[in-house]
Amino acid sequence: MLTVSTVNVNGLRAAAKKGFVEWLGSTKADVVACQEVRAELKELPAGAAAPEGWHVVHAPSVQKGRNGVMLFSRAEPEEVRIGFGEPEFEDSGRYAEIHLPNVVVASLYLPSGDVGTPRQDEKERFMAAFLPYLVDLRAKAEAGGREVVVVGDWNIAYDKTDLKNWRGNQKSSGFLPEEREWLGRVFGEAGYVDVQRKLDPEGPGPYTWWSYRGKAFDNDTGWRIDCQIATPGLAERCTSVVVERAESYDQRWSDHAPVTATYSN
Repeated sequence: MLTVSTVNVNGLRAAAKKGFVEWLGSTKADVVACQEVRAELKELPAGAAAPEGWHVVHAPSVQKGRNGVMLFSRAEPEEVRIGFGEPEFEDSGRYAEIHLPNVVVASLYLPSGDVGTPRQDEKERFMAAFLPYLVDLRAKAEAGGREVVVVGDWNIAYDKTDLKNWRGNQKSSGFLPEEREWLGRVFGEAGYVDVQRKLDPEGPGPYTWWSYRGKAFDNDTGWRIDCQIATPGLAERCTSVVVERAESYDQRWSDHAPVTATYSN
């Protein structure tokens, strides 16, 4: 069995004080991927920077206090890669991958975007460069006898079942037609599979992010933007996907919830 968990921690220094360290200590996952770490390792408590029993890969952003991804793995990786070869994003803290004996696990923090601003332009450039990398990654992994799972905050809701207020967000970044079309290409020409939707094709949700504003969490007015997207062979072996939603608002240590998937051998 392989269990992989992913969560956008919304700042690991803050999350570590609110319950992330305890959660990491209790998880049964073999690999944990984090996004939006927003810290250097030296700024983190030992329970988050160097937890006992874990190998840690950290990809910070050159922009202090921004982005950042991590991977915690119980097994020592055979290979580590930071970035995906696109110069603009190589040091942006948005992508890291580890190679284990039979699988490549990647942590992704795709830009969030903001319609009509340079942030949306950045998101579009990232998507344009990342799609061919996904195609190449799958081909190289297959040649090496490995499957691939890219987990993380994809910052796109693919279908109206993936966000509560889809009618009111049709012109919002994260649910734009062109973004959804791009994610369709990840599933189509790149051949990856959204493992949550494979097991639960109907929805709605389960949502993985809720705004801190208003009563979004209490009313489950969320978005499903944290996904595990795998090559077909691995997706076929996915036996469960669980969104570890906090029981109450005051028990949250991030505005996102961990998404944990188990794959059989």
